[in-house]
Amino acid sequence: MLRRSRPRSVAGLVIEPGFVAAASVAVNGHVALERAAVRSLDADVVKDGEVVDAASLATTLRDMWKESEGLPKRVRIGVANARIVVRVLDLPVVEDEQSLAAAVRFHAEQELPIPLDQAVLDFQKLGIVEGPEGPRLRCLVVVARRELVEGLLAAIRAAGLKAEGVDLSAFGMVRALAEGDEPKLYLTIGGLTNMAVSVEGNCIFTRVTGTSLEAIAETLASRCGLPLDEARGWLREAGTKGRAISASPAVAVGAAAGRGLDEEDAAEGSPLLVARGALLEGIRQIAGEIRSSLDFFHAQSLGTPVVASGVLTGPAAAIPGFAEALSAELGLEVVPSAIEVADGASIGTIDPYEVTVAAGLAIEEAPAR
Repeated sequence: MLRRSRPRSVAGLVIEPGFVAAASVAVNGHVALERAAVRSLDADVVKDGEVVDAASLATTLRDMWKESEGLPKRVRIGVANARIVVRVLDLPVVEDEQSLAAAVRFHAEQELPIPLDQAVLDFQKLGIVEGPEGPRLRCLVVVARRELVEGLLAAIRAAGLKAEGVDLSAFGMVRALAEGDEPKLYLTIGGLTNMAVSVEGNCIFTRVTGTSLEAIAETLASRCGLPLDEARGWLREAGTKGRAISASPAVAVGAAAGRGLDEEDAAEGSPLLVARGALLEGIRQIAGEIRSSLDFFHAQSLGTPVVASGVLTGPAAAIPGFAEALSAELGLEVVPSAIEVADGASIGTIDPYEVTVAAGLAIEEAPAR
C-alpha cells in the first residue's frame, strides 16, 4: 500500500485485536504456504486495528520470530481499520505515472474526509471505463492516518524486523483467494471482520468492523467470568451445531466455575452451550453488518452485477458450522477457503485459515490466472 518492495523473500504479517499471524509463501504459477507463525495478544495490545501497546506487541513479535525458524525478517504488514478510507475514483486518462499520482492526490484532497498532510495515500489502477465525459481511468484510492502507520512501524522496528511495505489486509485476502471474474464477497473474521468485494480479481470495495470473533470471545469471557484465552477455546470447541442457550451471567459464571448449581442447572448452563449461544448471537450481528455493507456497495455501484456468493477465511472459518450459520443469516452462500499448503511446509499445527491473509500479503501481485 505505502511502499513498494523489491523482489525478495518477504513474510506477510497480520496484526489484529487478539492475535498476530505471519506467513511466507512459494510462488510457482500459484501461491502456496511454506512457513507460518501465530501468537495470541492480550485484549489491550491492539484495539480496533490500532496499536495501543507497542512495547508488548514488539515483545510478542520478537518471541514469535525467535521460535519460527526460517521465517523472513522482512515483512509486509497488513492494515485493517474502520478509519482507513477506501474509495474508487474515476480520473482523466493519464499515461505518465508521476502525473497520475498528482491527479490522484488532487482528487483525493477534494473528495476524501482525511487531511492528506496527516495521512499516507496509495492507489491501484483498476482499468479504463467509459463515462459521460469519455474514457476515464478508474483507481482504487486508500488513505490511512499517518499515526496508525507510524504506530505499526514503531513496533516492527522494536521487534528487530524490517518493514518492506504496508498494505491493505483486504488486498492480501483477495490475492490469496481470488479466482474467477464474477463479483465475489471475501470475508476474514477474526480479531476484526474484514470484508471485500472483488471483480475480475480487483478489490473494488472494502469495509472493516469490530463486530468479530474476538468481540464474541470478549462477550463470552465477561458473561462467564473466564480468561479471554479460555473463552476463545470454548468458541472453537462449541461450534454452531447443537443445543445453545443464552444464559444469565449468574448461571454462566456458576457453570464455568463448576459450583453453586445442581446437576440439571449445571447441564443447562454448561459453558459449551453458553459459548454456542454467544457464537450464534455474534454471527447474527456480524451478518447484519455485512448485509448493510453489501447494500451500500450495491447502491453505490450501479451497473456492477450483484454479489451472489462469498468465501470465508480467518480463525472463524475453522469453527465447525460457522460458515453455514453465516450463510443462513445472509441468504448468501459463503464457503470456507484457505491458502494451499506447500509440500514439506513448516507450519506445525497452525490452521491455514489463520494465516491465509498473511500469505496473501507476502506477495505483491497474485500470479496470472
